[in-house]
Amino acid sequence: MAQADFFMRDRSPSRQDTPSREASREVSHPLPLSEPELAGWLRLAALDAAGRRLLRHAFDPTGALSASALPGRCRLQRLRRLFGEPFARVLDAPPDAALAGAIARAQAWRDARHHLVTLGDPAYPALLLSLSDPPPLLYVAGRLELLARPALAVVGSRHPTRQGAEDAAEFAGALAEAGWTVVSGLALGIDAAAHRAALARNPHAATVAVIGTGIDLTYPAQHRALSQAIAGHGAVISEWPLGTPARAAHFPQRNRLIAALARGVLVVEAALRSGSLITARLANELGREIFAVPGSIHSPLVRGCHALIRDGAKLVETVEDILVELPAVPASPPSPATGERPGAPAPSDAAPQDALCARVLALLGHDPAAPDVLAARGALDAASVLGALVRLEIGGWVEQRGGRYQPTVRRRQT
Repeated sequence: MAQADFFMRDRSPSRQDTPSREASREVSHPLPLSEPELAGWLRLAALDAAGRRLLRHAFDPTGALSASALPGRCRLQRLRRLFGEPFARVLDAPPDAALAGAIARAQAWRDARHHLVTLGDPAYPALLLSLSDPPPLLYVAGRLELLARPALAVVGSRHPTRQGAEDAAEFAGALAEAGWTVVSGLALGIDAAAHRAALARNPHAATVAVIGTGIDLTYPAQHRALSQAIAGHGAVISEWPLGTPARAAHFPQRNRLIAALARGVLVVEAALRSGSLITARLANELGREIFAVPGSIHSPLVRGCHALIRDGAKLVETVEDILVELPAVPASPPSPATGERPGAPAPSDAAPQDALCARVLALLGHDPAAPDVLAARGALDAASVLGALVRLEIGGWVEQRGGRYQPTVRRRQT
């Protein structure tokens, strides 16, 4: 078979009357790829963004090759018209040593849980077709069918406050329990908190990690166990060839996939200049819903969230604020996990009965404060205030961070 013959297989029936594949059934296995086909797709995967945009014109809005009722040779002629005869000759040429090595690595990597999904394959994520430059080839480790399920992205700072990480976990866990697949980027901080909470609260809906390296590598390295857990219960995807190391330029490209795969993006703690705001901007351009968690006006880590809210993102305080904006998803099997944060005592539903504790809690409000600040606010003895704070912490009403106390997430919602 000639190298270019990977275009000649009629991969799917004509879908001229089908505007979208979003409602199609979940596909758990991609179409098989012969060695010549794989060689061709690896060459197409090396296209730059301009080349990928040009390639997108060879496909109709559903992702099927345009003019699919015509013979395969006509489809190849269409690609020749798009790229020119020199490129067609490159596609038709025997693989050189580098490409032969890439083919061998890809074939050795692929198995029942490792998938290669090409543009035009029914298993290709339909939402990625909204991009002007969708990746020609995706590497997927784990549950391929998750890429067709309704998903929400949760993104934010790599160096969040403890409260920010807990907020991300609370929202991601609640979204997973509601049946949404949580998408994020496997980065430190908010991303990792969202992935872990989704896995813990609903392994059926689980989580999808979009990475900026080859799928056989893990970045950051300390997330190797997390990446393996996601691949085991959810899915890890990459558009980069096997063995590709982390490079700064890859992460904005990864962010566009996060934005495209999700029906909406929740931003939890983001500075004014951050990758999370890039993801939100890209999602907005794709017509996705944008949500942001507000925070203290004194924290630089939430100024990006506040900027998003000023620009029209929905301010959210609870997961219900998100769910009311989105369609319901099919119910998923309940998880045995309780959903409580590890190590956090559950506060009583009733207010503290101790009068001093109730007063200190009222003085605390919703922002962190040191014991001496609270004592000054209420004209109270500092030792008595500290004792009340300790009792409130034991009861699960407040938590201490760096010498300051603040209400727990659940307390703020009562």
